[in-house]
Amino acid sequence: MQIIENKALLFVTRKAHQIASLIPKSKVLDTSGDKSKMLVNWGMDEVQLLRNLGIKDVPSPILGKYEWPGVYTPFEHQRITADFLTLHPRCYVFSEAGTGKTSAAAWAADYLMDHGKVSRVLVVCPVSIMDTAWRADLFRTAMHRTVAIAQGSRAQRTAIINGRYEFVIINFDGVKVVTKELEAGGFDLVIIDEANAVKNVGTGRWKALAVLIKPTTRVWMMTGTPASQSPEDAYGLAKLLDPGSVPRFFGAWRDKVMIKITQFKWVPRHDSQTLVHKVLQPAIRFTKEECLDLPDMLYADREVPLTPQQNKYYNAIKQHMMALAAGEEITAVNAAAMLNKLLQVSQGAAYTDNHEVIHFDVSNRLNELLDVINQTDHKVIVFVPFRHSLDMLEEAMVKHHLIADVIHGGVPANQRAAIIKRFQTEDEVRVLLLQPQATAHGITLTRADQVVWWGPTSSAEIYIQANSRAHRAGQVNKVTVTHLVGSPVERRMYAMLNGKIDAHQTLVDLYKEEIEEKA
Repeated sequence: MQIIENKALLFVTRKAHQIASLIPKSKVLDTSGDKSKMLVNWGMDEVQLLRNLGIKDVPSPILGKYEWPGVYTPFEHQRITADFLTLHPRCYVFSEAGTGKTSAAAWAADYLMDHGKVSRVLVVCPVSIMDTAWRADLFRTAMHRTVAIAQGSRAQRTAIINGRYEFVIINFDGVKVVTKELEAGGFDLVIIDEANAVKNVGTGRWKALAVLIKPTTRVWMMTGTPASQSPEDAYGLAKLLDPGSVPRFFGAWRDKVMIKITQFKWVPRHDSQTLVHKVLQPAIRFTKEECLDLPDMLYADREVPLTPQQNKYYNAIKQHMMALAAGEEITAVNAAAMLNKLLQVSQGAAYTDNHEVIHFDVSNRLNELLDVINQTDHKVIVFVPFRHSLDMLEEAMVKHHLIADVIHGGVPANQRAAIIKRFQTEDEVRVLLLQPQATAHGITLTRADQVVWWGPTSSAEIYIQANSRAHRAGQVNKVTVTHLVGSPVERRMYAMLNGKIDAHQTLVDLYKEEIEEKA
């Protein structure tokens, strides 16, 4: 298959007469035996027809006729992913987290819009990545397109949907709120990110999306961990994308991939992976190891809204900060004390003046952390700055049946060495909870390729050194650093850390920025 001047395809085929009858202006240049050399225009319609005729190595014209707008040059695996998406109206992207599949999908959708194949795109994803991942990536890759997030009340969501934005981003549970409005919104491409959220056909989330997806709707489903918990999970994904690929009822699918060994226990059949692979097609997947052109460290923010209980106390502390600022000069010492209170509330455990500990509902943050862990193929390091938040998180790991070890300032040196050795050598330990002040230097944790910050530290030096526990000699995978961001003070501190500025150098300025924002 040759590409001639970015305009035409030159190839040899046994289907010359069939192609010539279906594609206008195609030319048969030479015939030898049952094979003919053909010249065909290199356009979307022509490529789709050739693919439908079984000629699988035909590249999408996006590879030669697209300018790849935006501030970044796409990596090769992103070009390949975009090529795949443009040629498959319904498909899966199973690439690992951190491989840039969001940008690849944005470019592919933009290209299809340019050629009149898509008019509006609906992106369905978790709340935590609506802004930090999707809106941010669309701004960096397709800034000429109009983008809005449909969130808030039903009226606010409806106004965005009716606003004729080219890209509308909405969370999974939001789809249930405005299903009729979305159905009438003219969305001919639906991108479902973190698609495991709709693996269960019995949920309202799945049923609401099923209403939106018509026979002609393009659907791209994206997740780095398809059917990671059980082969049963593939059923909901496949039934949403291609209902004919799986049995009509879930029970029949379960019987195909699972075997019942006791009254309440089912285990996967020996051929379940083959069956799952068969139904979850067409699909493309890149691991971080395969993406040799990726930067060594990748950074991602995940928004985790404060719970109502956290918001109440967070705003009460801000009111006290405002009163303090009005009555006396703010020093670095009292600025640090107040900002620490905000961080403690954000991260789930605050200390009173009497040295008692108050625990807060951090379900949003915990659920997001569990999602990150479940989407990671290798091991995970979680840095937790406050000791009582660390203890609380350790209990949560036990509750959710995750094997996790813990290191903080109170763990003796010999125990630390044993914990680190266990993490590096034993597969069963997937999570390591660390207090960054106690573990930022001198240890190697290269079995992990995911570093999660439960909340920010105030020291840029500790932040950089802590991230380097995984990203050092001996690391064979690309490392992703994920920030959980739930409050304004955390967002500002992460910005400082990314700029390699120690927060303690600018505590008073940070204090003033925080109180200037309406409590």
